[in-house]
Amino acid sequence: MRYLILIHSNPRSRALWETLTDEQRMEFGRGYMALSAEIEAAGEMVISNGLTDLALAKRVWVQDGETMTSDGPFAEVKEYVAGFLLLDTETEQQALAWAAKTPDAQLGGAVEVRPLLDMSTLDL
Repeated sequence: MRYLILIHSNPRSRALWETLTDEQRMEFGRGYMALSAEIEAAGEMVISNGLTDLALAKRVWVQDGETMTSDGPFAEVKEYVAGFLLLDTETEQQALAWAAKTPDAQLGGAVEVRPLLDMSTLDL
């Protein structure tokens, strides 16, 4: 089953990031690279990536048939997705174990694991 691991950024994690030295930040990034390599070696990685700054985000919606967009930053947002890993594991426990190994989780950050909905099982 596929699981999406969402790495959240929030005021607490951003404050912690500001206390890290440049070397600690580099080690944090190397931690993600090592974890990705480990998951790939286990044959359970589908894709992973970090997301750019929230200021580069756009919101899209359709109103009266017209596509509307707005630019970030979104001041009302205190927590947002900063990165993700999409895994294909046999069990939820394996996905949870990988999530626990993320550098963000290791620092007490917010990491969410959600199973993907298998659209092929829906009678649409």
